[in-house]
Amino acid sequence: MEEKKFDVNSLIGFVLLGAIMMWYFYTNQPTPDELAKQRTEQVQDSIQKVQEQLQKNTVKQDTAITTINPTDSVAVANAQNELGVFSYSATLPSAKTNETVIENDLLKIKVANKGGQITEVELKNFKTHDSLPLYLVKANNASFNINFGTTDNRILNTKDLFFEPTLSKSGDNQVLSMKLKVANNRYLEYRYEIKPDNYMLDFAIKSQGMDRAINTSQKLNLDWSLKTYRQEKSLSTENTYTEFYFKSEDDVSYLSQDDVETEKNVDWVAFKQHFFSSILMSDTPFTSANIISKNLVENEDIDTVYTKQFSIAAPLEMKSGELNYAMNMYFGPTDYKTLKAYEGTDLNEVADLGWGIFGWINRLIFVPVFSFLSSFIGNYGLIIILLTIIVRIIMSPVVYKSYLSSAKMKVLRPEMQAINDKYKGKENAMKRQQETMALQRKAGVSPLSGCIPALIQMPVFFALFRFFPSNIELRQKGFLWANDLSSYDAIAKLPFKIPFYGDHVSLFPILASVAIFFYMRMTQSQQMNMQQPTQEGMPDMGKMMKMMMYFSPIMMLFFFNNFASSLSLYYFISNLLTIAIMLVIKHYVIDEKKIHAQIQENKAKPEKKKSKFRARLDNAMKQAQEQQAQQKKKK
Repeated sequence: MEEKKFDVNSLIGFVLLGAIMMWYFYTNQPTPDELAKQRTEQVQDSIQKVQEQLQKNTVKQDTAITTINPTDSVAVANAQNELGVFSYSATLPSAKTNETVIENDLLKIKVANKGGQITEVELKNFKTHDSLPLYLVKANNASFNINFGTTDNRILNTKDLFFEPTLSKSGDNQVLSMKLKVANNRYLEYRYEIKPDNYMLDFAIKSQGMDRAINTSQKLNLDWSLKTYRQEKSLSTENTYTEFYFKSEDDVSYLSQDDVETEKNVDWVAFKQHFFSSILMSDTPFTSANIISKNLVENEDIDTVYTKQFSIAAPLEMKSGELNYAMNMYFGPTDYKTLKAYEGTDLNEVADLGWGIFGWINRLIFVPVFSFLSSFIGNYGLIIILLTIIVRIIMSPVVYKSYLSSAKMKVLRPEMQAINDKYKGKENAMKRQQETMALQRKAGVSPLSGCIPALIQMPVFFALFRFFPSNIELRQKGFLWANDLSSYDAIAKLPFKIPFYGDHVSLFPILASVAIFFYMRMTQSQQMNMQQPTQEGMPDMGKMMKMMMYFSPIMMLFFFNNFASSLSLYYFISNLLTIAIMLVIKHYVIDEKKIHAQIQENKAKPEKKKSKFRARLDNAMKQAQEQQAQQKKKK
């Protein structure tokens, strides 16, 4: 038998073939745009599957139901064939495309006979960014529907059927009853009740004698959807803050930009725009609900009518053959104080003030302080300045502590440099560090004491980062050249768009960037004092800090150009005040001679007993130093 030999040519062929395949896959991989398109198609497929699942029993039917003349026997017969037991509603005088208006001082709502659903919601006290009336619902951007099966084997949708309206008064409240009748005393009812000076409507879905008309063995599905109108000047910012919130199993959460989820025990859903929300609540939680969020903004550089599309599909349960759901509808501002007034609902979490400690700071400090100031000051720019002064005064002890630590380190710097000169070389790095720490401990100085104050200020920074862009009280309120403190303060329009910057120039971010540059320039020497003298093999901290001095203002300039001008105004005033406080501390509070004398006095005192942690740390460093010496001897 002939022995097989190693074939070099075959190996080369396989290698070349593998290289060609790798090159092919690399050059044909999808681009980011193609990946985004695939993601959109996947979401659309998911939405289609959900809708098909909810309406799998739906039969083909005409989408338009015309007004029926009760005396027209042919039309009545056609309605009978089309609607079966529900043909009675099509023969009533209300079988017209009329609308009934209910309103108070805050809301104007139109409810259509066809579908019995809300077709228009106007917020009377608000305007769009271009001074037009502000509508949350208008021109068929919303749909409220119940899909159900009938006892005569038909599948119907309430949005296609006609309800009979009855408008009445209950005290100061307006009550609108919309009834879908199958006979005089058999009907499905939507009941709307609007109170004076309230954005919340009482809403109920009830039925009477419908067990003989609705097939209770099939599911009744409630579908509510809304395409959110663009209302604000900055499309990108508005779209960022437009989200689908919901409360499920006693936990409030939200959907990402494009998402489809199924949740259990849903108490409420909120179609939240930047500053306004449309909310549906139910006293009887939905046992399950398919919720969908879809982004409608493909390109933020192109103007658009809608920003996102939200929808919920949930089954309704008939108990004892009837429907009986007590609900509420909210159409109004996404304002923390307004939503907080509806106790026991957790609706205030829709007004996103940040998570964790940032949210607590906003809710417990900034919201009450801002409300107090706005109760007697009408200029919101002045309110922001006063709020900034209050924050800076409260934080001034932290600034003092930081500057004091810097001064102490500055006094010790010559002695630390002497230690570096005495113990040169990498082999003495452990000894050098040990001696430096011993010196700082005797003098009562800690490098971390300068870092901790800065860390304390970080939660305040991030809390305000959420507070100002979410505060509806700043919406369309002007100050100096900024005509809307909730949006950017453009002073010039560019003929082109700069990546990450935009197509306009905002002035407050420029002022804030200049202020932070001078602040960092002032604190550069202070930060250098907090650093130990540069040791061998270590990076030059001076160069790094100098780079940060130029990088931070540029980053702020780009990042805040499209953000709320109120936030830039705050940081501008805050940096100016911090500079002023530091100058006062430096020239009138800190005395370096007294600090030096105190350090020398501390060094002369007998060293306190070490803590267990300090003792373990010193022992570890001593052992490391001994091991290093032994290794050096072996070499």
